[in-house]
Amino acid sequence: MTTLEHGHDTRERILDAARLLFAERGYAATSLADIASAVGLTKTAVAYHFHPKDRLATELAAPAIEDILALLERDFDDDRALVEALVTFAVRHRAIIRLIMEDINCADDAPPGSPGEAIRVFRDEIYRRLAGPDPDPAHRVWAWATLGSLQYAVVKTIDLPQEDVRKTLLATVLASL
Repeated sequence: MTTLEHGHDTRERILDAARLLFAERGYAATSLADIASAVGLTKTAVAYHFHPKDRLATELAAPAIEDILALLERDFDDDRALVEALVTFAVRHRAIIRLIMEDINCADDAPPGSPGEAIRVFRDEIYRRLAGPDPDPAHRVWAWATLGSLQYAVVKTIDLPQEDVRKTLLATVLASL
């Protein structure tokens, strides 16, 4: 194995450990030392690859960001297709959703250029897609309830098999249409 391959393998091991620990404990409760211990490295070795710690979160969130952008660019035939895509996204990226929900607070009051602002923009666009262009009060409530239930359901069931969560969550949300 070349040094370059070894470095890539080390980065992947660190990312895998961080993903698992962030999902179990949350971002704020996981230190670089915790991640280092999980992969059998020193804190200094982990910091060499990911310092400061938010670089880990950024790299872990990148696939979720790509997926949400792709989802928002798609045209859906109906609410059912949108809900199915949204549920699949939420379940696939539930560790990142936990990171966002539990560790990045106050998206509504976040300053321009902050991670909170980006979260707010994504959230509001998903809401607009769910609610439609001129929603009546019932559809507004349904759209916000759907977003809230997706967020909390995937975060609070992170210990359950992904496909079980997706199946049950999809049936629950579609029943509310």
